[in-house]
Amino acid sequence: MTEHQPSTGADPEAILAATERLAVPPGSLEGVVVLDLSRVLAGPYAASMLADLGATVIKIENPNDPDVSRGFPPYLRDGDEEFSGYYGQYNRGKFGLALDLASEAGKEVLRDLVASADVLVENFRPGTMAKLGLPYEALAAINPKLVYTAISGYGQTGARSRRPAFDNTAQAAGGLWSMNGYADQPPVRVGVTIGDLSATMFGVIGTLAALRHAERTGVGQLVDVAQVDSIIAMTETAVVDYTVDGTVASPSGNEHAWVRPYELFPCADGQVFFGAYTDKLWKASCELFGTPEAIADPEIDTMRKRFDEEVYARRVKPLVISWFADRTRAELEELAGDVVPLTAVKTIGEVVDDPGTAEREMVVETDYGSFGTLRSFGQPIKLSATPATTDRPANHMGEHADDVLTALAGYGAGRIAALRSDGVI
Repeated sequence: MTEHQPSTGADPEAILAATERLAVPPGSLEGVVVLDLSRVLAGPYAASMLADLGATVIKIENPNDPDVSRGFPPYLRDGDEEFSGYYGQYNRGKFGLALDLASEAGKEVLRDLVASADVLVENFRPGTMAKLGLPYEALAAINPKLVYTAISGYGQTGARSRRPAFDNTAQAAGGLWSMNGYADQPPVRVGVTIGDLSATMFGVIGTLAALRHAERTGVGQLVDVAQVDSIIAMTETAVVDYTVDGTVASPSGNEHAWVRPYELFPCADGQVFFGAYTDKLWKASCELFGTPEAIADPEIDTMRKRFDEEVYARRVKPLVISWFADRTRAELEELAGDVVPLTAVKTIGEVVDDPGTAEREMVVETDYGSFGTLRSFGQPIKLSATPATTDRPANHMGEHADDVLTALAGYGAGRIAALRSDGVI
């Protein structure tokens, strides 16, 4: 099937022992081996999600240029030593290998690992792996079942593919930035790195689809995910609004383009989101807030009438504001939260401390020994039979090199010692 033969040298007992030390809790992806060459966010988060779901994920970093996110705040501290909470959140559950891919020996190590891997994730600028002599085609020749997931700014093809890109690149080039903010002000970027995060989600979906195909047919493939493409796919109706009606989406603040009421409203101690726009929800709201006469008011008695911008501004919005003005967020949620879409706008501190967040296990604790405990967000995918494991720590750089190279490449202690002496690992 392939001429590439991984180097050997470890005895079967050593391989078994190393394999046991790399064991992960059972999960849906049990037995799947992932090589994570990615950095910072989109790729690392995608690989971390696979780790949560039971895959054995190997974080591979350049010993001379480690993942820059290891230096990102906030920090857990042990005396003068620091460990990045940012890095920890996006790399939990991974095993660490430091590997110099600029060296021929490092390239050979990666080829040996690819031979026994199922997935490889990278988010370099397109062409980087080819420059290293490790393009998808070469690695697929070693392991035809390999799923090679490449996340980049503009994708692996097209005239823009080699351009450098960050999250803001995707928000700008994908149109999202131009749509966000207030109509009378310059557009505003989305306040989180949605370019990276959307590429993460599509990267995971593509990886799982390709993995299913590889398991069924024995044939892997390249999964090409671009941040810009991902943002375009997150713009809701903006594309069809333009292609059908010629309407160019523009900032609309906290209001929806045409659904009303469906926005932020002030209350006694902050703001709430209120979205009771259907006839059924509007009727329930009028009854809850003591204005049943508004249900049959001929000017606002149907959803289509309330959608009218002028009618909404003159009749509907003032009525809703009057409902909320003297009530707190908690009072409003207590009164109406179980009946209509009404939700307090919370700070992240309130979210972390909310009992509902704990009930859904969306803030999890990870023990980092002398560095203390890291609380980070949990896994939003809830599987009834094979639940995710979210409490495993992120790796220190290169800390699992011996076990990884023994279990996955079959290297003996002498080969590993030589690689370490030569600065390859």
